[in-house]
Amino acid sequence: MSRVSAVTITAGAVMSAGALVAPAQAATIATPTITAKGGFVMNNGTGKTLYTKAADTRRSTGSTTKIMTARVVLAQPHLNLDTKVTIQKAYSDYIVSKGASSAHLIVGDKVTVRQLLYGLMLPSGCDAAYALADKYGTGTSRAARVKSFIGKMNSTAKSLGLKNTHFDSFDGIGSGANYSTPRDLTKLASSAMKYATFRTVVKTKSTKQKVTTKTGGYRYMSWSNTNTLLSSYSGTIGIKTGSGSVAKYCLVFAATRNGKTVIGTVLAAPSATSRASDATKLMNYGFKK
Repeated sequence: MSRVSAVTITAGAVMSAGALVAPAQAATIATPTITAKGGFVMNNGTGKTLYTKAADTRRSTGSTTKIMTARVVLAQPHLNLDTKVTIQKAYSDYIVSKGASSAHLIVGDKVTVRQLLYGLMLPSGCDAAYALADKYGTGTSRAARVKSFIGKMNSTAKSLGLKNTHFDSFDGIGSGANYSTPRDLTKLASSAMKYATFRTVVKTKSTKQKVTTKTGGYRYMSWSNTNTLLSSYSGTIGIKTGSGSVAKYCLVFAATRNGKTVIGTVLAAPSATSRASDATKLMNYGFKK
């Protein structure tokens, strides 16, 4: 009897152990399905890849290009963020001719570099991008300075090891040779996030900035961030939206929860709503990995 009992108990123990193992196996995290054509997520602290979908396929990037615009400016030697830049008619003419997103900068106003970075990253001002490229490029003509600045964007991409990235504009409105990948854009964003000014700007939901007018007076400029995740996803710390007829809807995103930061990119989503939904799914997944 005792031998039979022992066998019964052992069998029962095995069954119990099996019952405990099964739920753990069932808890495997399902890989999310996203509508965007490309996606990538990594742990920003370790650099570990957490998710990929066509992560190295080159695509148009829209205004996520402006991450590099800001990165080049912030890397300038002896940068003074309080330096004032006079807004030129060429910048506003450019906005009109391209039908581009704008920070609504006013000709003759004197705007600090710091303010231009807000105008660049929150409302995605192509006029602010132009002003920064004109300021930090080198050359005797505006065209030469802009060309020089774009050259700095490409040399920075090379130095960061972004092998599938190329820029032909300072704002993403190029002539077909402006491209990157979800992996490269995420690496770029991770690099940009090392700058305190960049981190401060891209996590700002809205700002009101006092600028000097042509006559020496002042006016206030109000800018709101196009990144809706700052309001809808707890822990979001940035970074940048993008869109365009070729690029569709793009988003480079980052969030921190319980000391862990995940950072990633979705490219060529079908709508602004779907890019935010995709990013939400990917961050939720990243935090569980």
